Formats: sequence, structure tokens, C-alpha cells
Amino acid sequence: MKAAVYYNNHDVRLEEVPHPEIGAGELLVKVIASGICGSDVMEWYRIKKAPRILGHEIAGEVVEVGGGVSEYKPGDRVFVTHHVPCNECDYCKAGNHTACDTLHSTNFDPGGFAEYLRVPAINVRNGTIKLPDEVSFDEGTFVEPLGCVIRGQRIAGIVPGDNVLVIGSGISGLMHIRLAKAKGAAKVFATDINPYRLDFARRSGADAVIDATDDVAAKVKEANGGQLVNKVIVCTTALQAFEQAFASVERTGTLLLFAPTDPEVRIPLPLFDLYFKLVNIIFSYAAVSEDLVEAIELIKTKQVEVTDMITHRFGLAETQQGFDLVARAEQSMKVIIEPHR
Repeated sequence: MKAAVYYNNHDVRLEEVPHPEIGAGELLVKVIASGICGSDVMEWYRIKKAPRILGHEIAGEVVEVGGGVSEYKPGDRVFVTHHVPCNECDYCKAGNHTACDTLHSTNFDPGGFAEYLRVPAINVRNGTIKLPDEVSFDEGTFVEPLGCVIRGQRIAGIVPGDNVLVIGSGISGLMHIRLAKAKGAAKVFATDINPYRLDFARRSGADAVIDATDDVAAKVKEANGGQLVNKVIVCTTALQAFEQAFASVERTGTLLLFAPTDPEVRIPLPLFDLYFKLVNIIFSYAAVSEDLVEAIELIKTKQVEVTDMITHRFGLAETQQGFDLVARAEQSMKVIIEPHR
């Protein structure tokens, strides 16, 4: 079968690779749509395991069912997630599923930028969900990233009436804006350095958009009746963004650091200010079944609209073009690869 093989951000090759064979408890899925995630172009993270076939935001169709699988049949439309928890360890039992060792070691074979993939038995049990007829395959590529956003906002305790600042209006930032509005946030503000993204943030429901080269905290106060916000979500790894987040959060507020930095990055903390402002700093990683099921329902019912964020669609042979667009982060938002196009 054909697959787009990643060597680095500027070298993604269309190659012939072995067709996966499934065993008991497994599924063979025809990949219909696979989104390019911002993490796919994080070279510091990806290149150490290159060459490899990436792609984890997938939706497809079951074409073969392994022995012992009764929940799925050929022809079923499914979403499949790559990282799944064991649901048995102490982390999982405490609700901290994304700290589970199993979640950090599971994956499907080979990846979403291929014509077909094998879904291991544990992913069938803990990470495969049928797509409702109302959710298209393209919309299915948003299930995993929206699930991550849902989990992050739940951990951050975002509730109706909150004032929220989203720093960074890439695809994650836009979904945070849309989810916060859907959940009843009183006001949502958004920043970016890119006018194209700021326009997307405005169209996503942001009550005010702020050029990130300005004094963000001052602009937040100006737009929010002289007050800072009680929830700040950082969706970029630009060091200035963290400084802006610390300055923009109100007393007793919460900072959700949603985007991971390079492992060598160190960020100075204004500990005196954070201490006396009683600020909570939290992190969120990945998503599990409850988050993904909620994501599908929100997409199905259009409580969170996603299709307007799709700006480009490519076939497998054009995957390099998709990577170029996502890496540049200029005039694109969600880029989808369609392996059978």
C-alpha cells in the first residue's frame, strides 16, 4: 500500500510499505481522512524516530475484523485514537488517564498518513468509536484534537460565566474559543501575531482579538471593564506568551498550559506575583474515551462547528505540501490528508 513517510518537515515521501495484517481482537481500517496536527511538525519531537508514518487524527471505515471482535463489522464508520490508557493502573483509577504508562506506549500501525492501518486490540477496546451518520469523515478528524481541548477545559474548571483568554489562535486555540463559548463563558478574548488567525478567532466567537505584539494584559483590561481574566489558556510555545499569561490572570485565577515546549526550554516564573495572586497553574495532555465521546456529540449537534476550519485537503502524494502549510502556520488552519483521493 502507499503511505507518506516522514523523514523531516521538508522531506515527506510517498512510498510503498507493507499492507498491515490483523490478528485476533484487531481491526483493519481504511483511512478516509487524516488531519495534520501541529505536533506532527514539531521536529524536535518527531525527527528522533524518523523515518516513520505519522497521522493520528483519523477517521475511516472498517474493512476487516479479527477473531473475537463483535462490536464492529466491515463497513462501520469509525474514529480511532492512537494513544489509549489501560484503565486499570492507579493513575487511571484516579482519573489521571493521560499519565498512564500504557497510554504513552500505545499506537496504531502504521499511522494515519497511509491507505490502511491496523488497530491493536487494546485500541479497539479503549479507543475506537463509531461515527454517527451526522458526522462526516472530515469532521471525524477533529474528534481527537477537540477531545484534548475538552479534557483541558474540564481540568481547568471552565464554567459558565468565566472570562477566558486564549493565547495563540491556531487550530487548538480556535477550538478552545468555540468550546468555551459553547460552555457558557461570559467573555472570551484571543491573541495571535498573525492577522489571518486573529480573523479566524473573531469568526470563532472571540469577543475581542488582541495583537500579541501589544501589551496583552492592558488590552484585556480595556476589553473587560478594567479587570483581568480568571482563566488563561496558552496554546503556543512562544516564550512571550507565558509572560503575557502570567500578567493577564486575575487573583485566584487558573492558567492552563496547553502546548508543550521543547524539552530544553526553561521558563522563569514571577513567583512573587503568582504567590500573592494565588494563581493555579495546570497542564493537560491528550484525551481518553469520555473526552472523545463528548467531542463527537458536540460535533454531531453542531455545538462546536468545525468544518469551516478546514482550509486544505490533499491526497497522499501531496502530503509534503500539507506539512509545509502547517509548519509555516500562515494562511492555513486545518489541513486534511485523504489517502484514497
